[in-house]
Amino acid sequence: MNAGRTDFLKKEADLMYVLGVWDGHDAGAALVRDNEILYAADEERFTKRKHEMRFPYNAVRAALSYEGIKPGDIEHVAFTTTEFTKTLERVFPGMKESYYNFRRRKILKPRFAGFRHKLKYSMTQIGILPLCNQISSAVIRKQLAHLGFGTYKLHIVEHHTAHAATAAFTSPYKKALVVTMDGLGDGLSGSVSAFENGELARHISIKARDSLGIFFEQATNIIGMRELEDEGKLMAMADYSYPFEFEENPLKDFFTSTGTVIKAKYGPSKQFDILERIAWKTPREQFSYFVQQLFENVMTKFISNNIDRFGIPDVAMSGGVFSNVKANMMVRRLDNLKHWYIFPHMGDGGVALGAALYASNSISGSSNYKFSAYLGSSYDAADTEKALRGERAFVLQPESAHEHASHAAELIDAGNYILWFQGRMEFGPRALGNRSILASSGSESVKEKLNLYVKKREWFQPFAPSMLEEEASKVLDYDNKGNDKFMTMAYAVRENMRQITASTMHIDGSARPQLVGDENPMYKELLSSLKKRSGYGIALNTSFNIHGMPIVMSPQDAAEMMKITRTKYMFINGIFVTNRAGV
Repeated sequence: MNAGRTDFLKKEADLMYVLGVWDGHDAGAALVRDNEILYAADEERFTKRKHEMRFPYNAVRAALSYEGIKPGDIEHVAFTTTEFTKTLERVFPGMKESYYNFRRRKILKPRFAGFRHKLKYSMTQIGILPLCNQISSAVIRKQLAHLGFGTYKLHIVEHHTAHAATAAFTSPYKKALVVTMDGLGDGLSGSVSAFENGELARHISIKARDSLGIFFEQATNIIGMRELEDEGKLMAMADYSYPFEFEENPLKDFFTSTGTVIKAKYGPSKQFDILERIAWKTPREQFSYFVQQLFENVMTKFISNNIDRFGIPDVAMSGGVFSNVKANMMVRRLDNLKHWYIFPHMGDGGVALGAALYASNSISGSSNYKFSAYLGSSYDAADTEKALRGERAFVLQPESAHEHASHAAELIDAGNYILWFQGRMEFGPRALGNRSILASSGSESVKEKLNLYVKKREWFQPFAPSMLEEEASKVLDYDNKGNDKFMTMAYAVRENMRQITASTMHIDGSARPQLVGDENPMYKELLSSLKKRSGYGIALNTSFNIHGMPIVMSPQDAAEMMKITRTKYMFINGIFVTNRAGV
């Protein structure tokens, strides 16, 4: 049972709630009241289907429960993306389910898999046709009615406007260049807007045909991985290739970035065919290198040119393309960029919140939201103990918050990995100290054990470090240009610190850090305790899940994973758990 707000006061007449919903890839819901983000979560955490794309019934219920309100208390609901294919999937949900199983490879490869990909790329370029808004709205209203919603105003927010709203309205900047880039949505693959005086003004739109995101998605599929899921693996694999000069790259003319325009040489179908032919005669690592190199080259030129054109050096970014931390690092190093901010849930899982934020801005003018990653469900001591008591192999020991942090640091320093479950669930794809698995940042052996028994990931995928904010300049090539609390950026690790960060560093000497400060006091105390023991407030931090599954949400989820993986130690909401069956 969700603990919610036990101190909830009755809704005052001047408070305005806006609910945002998204029913596509990484479906979810978000609840906003005036200039405060109250709750946000992805539907996958409830259904246990990674990248869930069904209507977020569970996430909506959880948002209402957290705030202690009913559907009738919601005055405004916002949703996004009414392009032809999305509308068609809403009317015929079996199509969406079929594609989900195909894309996630839950079925045997169909005979006409290549044709199916090409059909998808052709149809998703169509954009919004007449009646799409009306039909999508009717389906969304019907689904909301199942939850008890009656009287409310429904808002439609264009896909890249929702992305832009997440970046602009949660950034620390009063004036910013706002760049969105993804596969595609509502017929576009990106946009450039100016954010100033609380308003977003779009200046540039990138057509779906010219999508860098689709290009990367196609390459991911061609090397045998799942599109919309495994793009990070291609990025990681690229570093295992011999380096090549850009002029030697056979993909170099696939895209051009001239001025503030991105242009693809080929349409998506032809592009897919040519990529397949090139990949057929190229080692996977080398092909991945070519893809990543072109991607970085075009993306950095485009953003740099837009900074120059609009004269705005502070850049806020969102959209799935910005999950590529290596390309983000190249953007960060641009001479004409002063500050950067990447919205932490940059992919489509963030657009439910973006829709709510944009609708709220349109209604009340709210444009400055303090963003916290910890926006999901929490569980009280009774819920936690109930989930654990039935497990015969578990030994439970109550601990204070201080004891929790100190004890966890002791076990990590001794070479163990631990499960760490505290407070509210994180919003987004990263575990940031509330649903995490933690280990030593310098131990290669514990990293291998963690990969073998728990994560079961590809060997070339790197883990990431959490570190105290004050460690950043000592450990990393840190330039203080942006907010690094959400693992959205890569940095080079200093040569003299590479032994200390060995289990969290990629083969090229880079790392994707989370810098921890007062936003998570208990996690900060754990890292501070580690620093007293080892001299460095750094830990390996990976998500509390088995690879391919959503991050755990509840104590029941945590207990189940502890059993399956035979993990020995867990710290969960004031209870230290030892698994007698652990390894």
